[in-house]
Amino acid sequence: MGTKEHNGDPQTKVGRLIEEYNFDGFGGELERMWTASGDERKSLRDLADIFNKRILQSTIDESGVTRLDTDVDNIYLQLKGEKGTSADQTRIRRRLEREGIDVEALQSDFVTYAAIRSYLKEERNAEYNPSQNPVTRDKNSIQQLRSRTRLVTETKLNGLVENDQIELGSHEVTVDINVFCEDCGRQFDVIDLLDQKKCECKS
Repeated sequence: MGTKEHNGDPQTKVGRLIEEYNFDGFGGELERMWTASGDERKSLRDLADIFNKRILQSTIDESGVTRLDTDVDNIYLQLKGEKGTSADQTRIRRRLEREGIDVEALQSDFVTYAAIRSYLKEERNAEYNPSQNPVTRDKNSIQQLRSRTRLVTETKLNGLVENDQIELGSHEVTVDINVFCEDCGRQFDVIDLLDQKKCECKS
């Protein structure tokens, strides 16, 4: 999840919500969508909508709603006041409330594009540079993901040890990402592969 490497606690609203809603891996997904190239790239505003819809869907799922039309896109736009009449918007709020959903609390968890930007820059150290070499960009992204995977694993293990859920002595967590080429039968560390830009097939 999106946490600074020097501190296990999220420092931004988005980081905190990712942890509270147990959106494991979602921070990396947001970063990949923001730094992607071409049509695959999402703007900060796009990411804010994606994030908020994920929160809405999670809230609906946890409430056990069965009688509500769960078209999340439609509900989200009405809650934002961007679709339907004011009567329609009031109606959907009341239906959610009847299902036990605290709409005011839900909307307070919605984030802005600025909050997404703060999370990506401050907690994930992500940068969007359209002129950056794509190999360098993706290599940096993989390195950040590997570091955060290690950090999260360390944090979770230490928490389990402290709560007497597991027994574990002095330890070190390592995260290896390897690529196996089926053609040449060689295995490479992904960063080494990106540095040399080829496998043994092309030697």
